[in-house]
Amino acid sequence: MNHRRSILNLAVALALAVPAAALAAPLIALDSAVYVEKVKPGKGRMLQPAGRLTRGDRVVYVVSWYRMGGDGAFTVTNPLPRSVYYQGSADGAEEVSVDGGKRWGKLEQLRIGTRIATPEDVTHVRWHVPASQAARGSGEITYSAIVR
Repeated sequence: MNHRRSILNLAVALALAVPAAALAAPLIALDSAVYVEKVKPGKGRMLQPAGRLTRGDRVVYVVSWYRMGGDGAFTVTNPLPRSVYYQGSADGAEEVSVDGGKRWGKLEQLRIGTRIATPEDVTHVRWHVPASQAARGSGEITYSAIVR
């Protein structure tokens, strides 16, 4: 767990997104780890703890949630720093916002003025964790972004 804490501290120091939960009835604890995807010849794609990031790096966020008490569904919302643009999540169940969290939906449904929103426009991403999934006590949400 100490390794995960150091990754979290690094993420904060790099001004990367730290998730926030919209808490209802359940009491939820969150932990966030940030990795950078590297391609190594002969080894393929590998994830390494995020350190120094450069333009074009693919960053993978792993948000772990733990239910500490209560019951029912909850929502995890993650603001994206301006230094990255959203790419997608592992399950595709997320909603995104392109206006600071005022309106939510699937990316292809959102507009900015007269144009369709693009991944570069995403300001926040969120997941609704249903009560049936929350009852398991813990889970992970994974998504990726590209460093601008």
